Amino acid sequence: MTSSPLPLVLAGPVLRRLEPQCLALWMVGSQPLPVQFAFDGTAQVDCQVVPIGKHAFIHLLQIEFSEPLPCNVFLEFDVLIDGKGIADWAPHLLYPGNRRPNLVLRERFDHVLHGSCRKPHHPAADGLLCADRLLQACAQPQERPAVLLMTGDQVYVDDVAGPMLRAIHTLIERLGLFDEALEGAVVADSQALYRHPASYYHRADLLPAQKRNETLRERFFGGKRKPIFSSSNADNHLVTLAEVMAMYLLVWSPVPWRLVDLSMPAGLSDQHRARYGEELPRIEAFAANLGDVARVMAHLPSLMIFDDHDITDDWNLSAQWEETAYGHPFSRRIIGNALLGYLLCQAWGNDPQGCSGLIAQCQLPTTRQDEMIERLLQFQGWQFTLPSAPPLLVLDTRTRRWRSESDLARPSGLLDWEALSELQQALLDHPSAIIVSPAPIFGVKLIETVQRVFSWLGYPLLVDAENWMAHRGAAQVILNIFRHSRTPGHYVILSGDVHYSFVYEVLIRHRQRSPHLWQVTSSGIKNEFPRRLLDVLDRLNRWLYAPRSPLNWFTKRRQMEVVPRVPSRRKAGERLWNGAGLGQVFFDEQGRPVQVYQLSADGSEAAAFERDA
Repeated sequence: MTSSPLPLVLAGPVLRRLEPQCLALWMVGSQPLPVQFAFDGTAQVDCQVVPIGKHAFIHLLQIEFSEPLPCNVFLEFDVLIDGKGIADWAPHLLYPGNRRPNLVLRERFDHVLHGSCRKPHHPAADGLLCADRLLQACAQPQERPAVLLMTGDQVYVDDVAGPMLRAIHTLIERLGLFDEALEGAVVADSQALYRHPASYYHRADLLPAQKRNETLRERFFGGKRKPIFSSSNADNHLVTLAEVMAMYLLVWSPVPWRLVDLSMPAGLSDQHRARYGEELPRIEAFAANLGDVARVMAHLPSLMIFDDHDITDDWNLSAQWEETAYGHPFSRRIIGNALLGYLLCQAWGNDPQGCSGLIAQCQLPTTRQDEMIERLLQFQGWQFTLPSAPPLLVLDTRTRRWRSESDLARPSGLLDWEALSELQQALLDHPSAIIVSPAPIFGVKLIETVQRVFSWLGYPLLVDAENWMAHRGAAQVILNIFRHSRTPGHYVILSGDVHYSFVYEVLIRHRQRSPHLWQVTSSGIKNEFPRRLLDVLDRLNRWLYAPRSPLNWFTKRRQMEVVPRVPSRRKAGERLWNGAGLGQVFFDEQGRPVQVYQLSADGSEAAAFERDA
């Protein structure tokens, strides 16, 4: 580790919410930055700063333009620090031949990119590189996507490679990220956690060992232990706010990687030394491409919503899970720290006004962290909308759950009655809309059936039983919303979560002027489903749930006709596409998806989803 001066800017700028007269821009500095926003026009800039360490400060610039921005043209901008522009302090953010980055305000959302599930140590290439290649090829502003929609699992705080955790710890030390006391844990505070022999690959051992807290540590299935922090790879689950914040810096910017040490930590067993050695080249390859990823985020507005891995696997899956996880101060702190990281790094840029109250109360460092977390857990404003054309509605399917009253172990509905009522009011009389639901509303029937069986047997955690049809009440209400007589338009549902990609067209049976829906799922950005297993499930689903199959009568969506679009470059019978990358959707003036592609992270030809001939 070197003691050389820290770079002034650690991450960003990242373009966030963009509207005709306002822009949110997120960045992190090693000190409060004397920022000036340079633009060909008049703008008022409000810069809010939240310290997260001795040498780490999050900045959100809210820029209001005196006149509406022109549409469909390249608009250059710059961020000046002590009179120096991005070309001086972050040249990796610029495309060849440019001295400043640029943005494009699209008149309509007629072209969007979307995806979910970006796990740094997965062996697949990074799907965000698809966006970088696309932006380089866009010679005309009208060719540029309107937005990049990240539909869940932007970070994996519950599934962390050893070398990534090592980078996190050395970055915490280098930046002086704030420490915290840890109530109810085996360790007293964050520094004790970082030094503990179990800090690498044995973090489940640091959960409280008292018998009364046994349910926090484990579930049992056939004698096999399953932690309430139930990711099968939770050996390095992040705990402290400093760890979460360091993770965000390391997945979005190449600059912090200049400050870290990836040498193997002392005290690892031979098995874990071998595992560390296997993970290290994957993490190094991930970091090597972050300059191109950061360049995308400096040119293309991005909007985001959490899914479970942004906080922890199976987050709020059932009422029983919630009672167990929130019933102990240590697990409550772990979840709360991840949610606080989401607020500062994702939600704030999605909706600066909606998050302003939480940000005003975010005073770090603090001895009242639990009170701050309590406010986050009670907050019901994570969902947001954008008055685009078509309008964009982004759903919070994690914190506003419809909990089962008859059996606390059963999966909760993804939205409760109140949230579903709000969704219906937002949709009424719109000719079209884009809805972001992290989990697909219309999923693969066979996989949903398997999840339903395991839930009925009492083991929903074992199969990640989180889908819209898993809860009878939520399923009936969401389907009734789409069948409502005042929803005659075109609705496109963008989803992720499942680690494979597919497109369904959905029609209401036996109704004239039926609304037309499309389920467009792209997952993952840097993740994939086990290939052989998905191939088997894909074929079985096609055989068992063919249009004439009587099994269709046992599904909750039997009053709807669901027609799969098939991917090009497919094997015979294939309906699901398995491969890391990004989804790309082109819309017509009526808001219908006329072209849907899955861009491949490895740079190979894109897969087009088409009607079966």
